[in-house]
Amino acid sequence: MKIALFSDIHANLPALEAMFKSLDAQKPDAVYCLGDMVGYNVWPNEVVNSIRKRGIPAIAGNYDQGIGLESDECGCAYKTEEDKAMGKISIAYTNEVMGKEERNYLRTLPAHIRLEFQTEKEKFTILLVHGSPRKINEYLFEDREEKSFLRMMEAANADIMCFGHTHKPFHRIISSGTEDAPRYRHAVNTGSVGKPKDNNPSGCYIIIEIDSDSVLSDKNAVKIDFVRFDYDIEKAAAGIEQSKLPKEYAAMLRKGN
Repeated sequence: MKIALFSDIHANLPALEAMFKSLDAQKPDAVYCLGDMVGYNVWPNEVVNSIRKRGIPAIAGNYDQGIGLESDECGCAYKTEEDKAMGKISIAYTNEVMGKEERNYLRTLPAHIRLEFQTEKEKFTILLVHGSPRKINEYLFEDREEKSFLRMMEAANADIMCFGHTHKPFHRIISSGTEDAPRYRHAVNTGSVGKPKDNNPSGCYIIIEIDSDSVLSDKNAVKIDFVRFDYDIEKAAAGIEQSKLPKEYAAMLRKGN
């Protein structure tokens, strides 16, 4: 079983179109979107409708939730006053251009999706969230303490927990068993399609592979492939520069930060 997951498109239509081209070549068995389709660029409606047209199940990101509710807050943890000021412009712009039907779609997205796969020997539970199981805008970074990841995943009954929000891809394998009875859980950040922040401007999504004989006692049973793809960054940057959005967002796309 090959499952493709992507997140944090942020109204970057050139990136989404390039991702779909890459995705079609991968031929996954299932595809899911982990939210934040809108914000920071000029194609929020086009991105939403492209995902809907393909019938891709999706959950709400914090930005989707804010726009769906026609709020002036996106739940983003901006660190500086400059970032806050730019963020205000972004959400105001997105609210201004968002279509009624597309906004209604964002308003009704679920908070998470749970998948269960039965292999020949046991069941795998995959939980798809945007920030964390606890909060839509909680940041889960790679250096988080293993015990914290484990408590969160045990409470959520997740063998594999996939999320976005930080725009920084990683895969942490968490031991949750004993020496005599090993068991492993997997915490996976999908990275970002349209606004990478890991100093790599290429878009990112993941492919999860689970085989028919996969078992939770094998730490390598779950294969995660981080797929990076190039897209027309200058087209995406020009969209920002020709709009009311802060020009700094275009520079961020070029640098991948």
